[in-house]
Amino acid sequence: MFADEIRNRYLKFFESKGHTIIPSASLVPENDPTTLFTSSGMQPLVSYFLGEKHPKGLRLVNSQKSFRTEDIEEVGDNRHTTFFEMLGNWSLGDYFKDEQIPWFFEFLTKDLGLPADKLYVTVFSGDEKLNLPKDKTSAEIWKNLFRENDMEAKEVVLETEARGGERGMQEGRIFYYRDKNWWSRSGSPEQMPAGEPGGPDSEVFYDFGTPHDKAFGKYCHPNCNCGRFVELGNSVFMEYKKTTAGFEKLPKRNVDFGGGLERIAAAANNNPDIFMVDILRPLIDALGKSANSGYAESDEGKRKNLRVAADHIRAGVFLISDGVLPGNKERGYILRRLIRRAIFKLNRLGVKDGSWINPAVKAVASSYQSFYPEIESGQKETIGIILAEFNKFQQTIESGMKMFKKIAAEARRVVSGTQAFGLLSTYGFPLELTAELAAEKNLKVDDAGFKKEFEKHQTSSRTGSAQKFKGGLADSSKETLRLHTVHHLLLRALQEVLGKSVKQRGSNITAERLRLDFSYHSKMMPAEIKKVESMVNEKIKESLPVVKTIMPKSEALKLGAESEFGQTYPDHVSVYSIGPKEATPDNPRYKETFSMEFCGGPHVKNTSELKGVFKVLKEEAVSAGVRRIKAALL
Repeated sequence: MFADEIRNRYLKFFESKGHTIIPSASLVPENDPTTLFTSSGMQPLVSYFLGEKHPKGLRLVNSQKSFRTEDIEEVGDNRHTTFFEMLGNWSLGDYFKDEQIPWFFEFLTKDLGLPADKLYVTVFSGDEKLNLPKDKTSAEIWKNLFRENDMEAKEVVLETEARGGERGMQEGRIFYYRDKNWWSRSGSPEQMPAGEPGGPDSEVFYDFGTPHDKAFGKYCHPNCNCGRFVELGNSVFMEYKKTTAGFEKLPKRNVDFGGGLERIAAAANNNPDIFMVDILRPLIDALGKSANSGYAESDEGKRKNLRVAADHIRAGVFLISDGVLPGNKERGYILRRLIRRAIFKLNRLGVKDGSWINPAVKAVASSYQSFYPEIESGQKETIGIILAEFNKFQQTIESGMKMFKKIAAEARRVVSGTQAFGLLSTYGFPLELTAELAAEKNLKVDDAGFKKEFEKHQTSSRTGSAQKFKGGLADSSKETLRLHTVHHLLLRALQEVLGKSVKQRGSNITAERLRLDFSYHSKMMPAEIKKVESMVNEKIKESLPVVKTIMPKSEALKLGAESEFGQTYPDHVSVYSIGPKEATPDNPRYKETFSMEFCGGPHVKNTSELKGVFKVLKEEAVSAGVRRIKAALL
């Protein structure tokens, strides 16, 4: 079964249950400097779980592009990836366990035809000290569903992974765990800060029946990491909020479901290797061809190198498509690390030149052309960016080798974590490369020290992102500020020409150009583009003041200020308005403004500073119902 088919079946299934299909958010979060990437489907929806009304209603469904940096080191086995698609459905105070659990079971067993006896489930074991009850309701729903399929489902309490390894399956079908079946953005109930929402969850696992590896415990169980069981989906029943006094119930109970598309596809084909799923197989084959090393014929070491390269290349292609460029800081640093790590892995397979880049990017574009057409339309630019990074890495390898030789000559048995991280941050040497070179000199690498240095870098990157770059800005240069202001004019002009239903769906702004993703159902006509250009240029000529005001979020919403779809805002927000000509910081005259948006800035102070002529460079499709404009001041 193809991944495209599974994705479409999932969306249509929940649409038939009253859900509205919403588009995937960008991998680059809008107006959220606390995190570098979108890592789940619920991330752009947090404000709605806390009570805000969603414009599309109480039942939502989508397939969300997701990227998790913490999984980089896990990649290499048959089931972990950094980039993945998360199938999600949500109830914002509407249905709850009685509907969600049977629906997902129905989708898996009826729509996809998975055997019920291959499915195992986990539920929350509760915590008496925190007054959090055992989730007997979910367990009972599951027992009835299995009973309808002529299966008696025995309940087993394991609590922790360690106990699971000690006690094993015990002929169970429903398993109780504590922390593994509690969800919040902060982790376990104890780790949650006051004000944070969370709740018990129920996870569904598929049993591939592969032999148990005792390196992960004496016995196997659903949460064992040996690879026999793979999690397909997780239904979070978000009904609590942490307070200083403990846990209290939220005013409305919510459902947050997330399921991995690639893992579900692997289960549908009963193959535990997700790199054999059709959306990854063409890329694996293209890389194997470049390395003269077929995937199926290779030993496990070569297959691991191919998996890492394939994962990192696919992730890199999607990040570039969402506006990320290789660099030394923040998102750019992560992208650079992915590309260079892929280059290193291919180098280990004997691929010394960049001939693999073109067929690899084309393989990704071909696999996703029906759902993410922007990957195909932007592949020429993507190939150029990866090729440029390949050439830069080749140039630094020689310098990096000289530095390593110096480190090795002075080292006493161990290359420090600081030195290993320096080789990565300065010369792009992946930790694996440093470790291999060190082993040749009978040296070890301080992995723990490296991890500590890397985590410090991640923390400072996020802090830097929060302080400097807001709203999708690549930097804080004057040119970028000018295009950020033009971005506001463009959005309003699109609403004037195409209709008020146009809403921003993503943005990326550099010193050279701006990019705006917006909701619209069809391709813009040349006359519409020309009209938008004329309107923006007219407002530039009018020399309109750009005024910033801090106000309560509720007041800004009443005034009609534009807000980014799916984004979370504090109680007090920054609002930028453009015009009228007589507007001042003391008297913005909101009823007469041309543009008014939630935005953290920064901007120019007057449109007269927007030197040049506004020009739309390209208008194209991003996904169903979402268009993209690239524009500049010429």
